[in-house]
Amino acid sequence: MLLIGLTGGIATGKSTVAAMLAGRGAVVIDADVLAREVLLSGTAGFYEVVARFGAAILDAAGAVDRAVLGAMVFGDPELRTALEQITHPRINALMQTRIREALQTSAPLVVADIPLLFEKQREDAFDGTLLVYAPAAIQLQRLRERDGADDISAQRRLVAQLPIDDKRERATWVIDNGGSRDATAAQVDRWWREVAAGAR
Repeated sequence: MLLIGLTGGIATGKSTVAAMLAGRGAVVIDADVLAREVLLSGTAGFYEVVARFGAAILDAAGAVDRAVLGAMVFGDPELRTALEQITHPRINALMQTRIREALQTSAPLVVADIPLLFEKQREDAFDGTLLVYAPAAIQLQRLRERDGADDISAQRRLVAQLPIDDKRERATWVIDNGGSRDATAAQVDRWWREVAAGAR
């Protein structure tokens, strides 16, 4: 069984590819989902984040409003680091638990979906890394269309991550999602036949 790290850049379509892999039988462990879990109301992560960032990050129901928290930290590297120091150890521990559980199943492939895989130098933990790629210009266009982001905020979110072309150089495999969904699906099919199916 293969254990791979799936990554990309913001608005490259990583979630789309993750869903395609899951549809083919992979177990996908999504770091973004785990990030929500570690901030659920009543958890230690929740109390620590509220203590650090204040009640302004809570919604009307008293849960962490991820959009508000994200807007607060994206433009401030110091605040982003403070948030990561609270959440990343918890996310990593939960990720390791879920990976151990997945490796005990009969799935042909376990996929750890980690947005900041290369930024955090995690690639050595996997049998290989699969990058979902789209050119930076397309990332910006999608951010504007998907999130209604203006040019400044879209650029700010882009530069908070390692440039996508740098990630491409470091990845074991690349799925180019700069075109149509059908073109991406065809690449995923080919990758699955050559890599995942061959590992059984």
